[in-house]
Amino acid sequence: MNAIVRPWPAGRVVSAADRARDLDDRLAESSALAVRVAFSVLRNRADAEDVAQEAFVRASRRLGALRDRDRFRAWLVRLTWRMAIDWQRSGRRRGTREDAVARLAPQHGDAEVDVAARERATRLWQAIDALPERLRLVLVLAAIDGHTTREVAALAGLPEGTVKSRLFEARRRLQEQLR
Repeated sequence: MNAIVRPWPAGRVVSAADRARDLDDRLAESSALAVRVAFSVLRNRADAEDVAQEAFVRASRRLGALRDRDRFRAWLVRLTWRMAIDWQRSGRRRGTREDAVARLAPQHGDAEVDVAARERATRLWQAIDALPERLRLVLVLAAIDGHTTREVAALAGLPEGTVKSRLFEARRRLQEQLR
């Protein structure tokens, strides 16, 4: 076997095939999270999947730069979040917000109820979009994805106290905007 052997954390030496398997495993366990993070910014499933796929490619290229491989999920979340914001700012979004809201709002069969649900969803996402990025990330991870503050802290690379204060501030601002 002609595999390139490089040092692995804790002095362990592994082949290129082992590194590739490790990366595949890490991407598989984090793929749904990356799509949800991108979707929270873009509100378009196809765009979110595209951004997540690009984040996976970038992560695979830069895996060697990651000092602590146990922090892969947090690193991927931050990478995906930044790429989704860049995607949004660059104007590459293909879908419209109305289409995304229509897909998110529950369908009850009653036109008035459906319209009201879409309007509430639109107002909520507009209020979330108005939050600064630092507040939006913790809110999406905690309130929408259901992560604990400890998990959000690990994923965002922040102290737990900072996550709590940002989550409090994000909820307070949302409450003010939705009144």
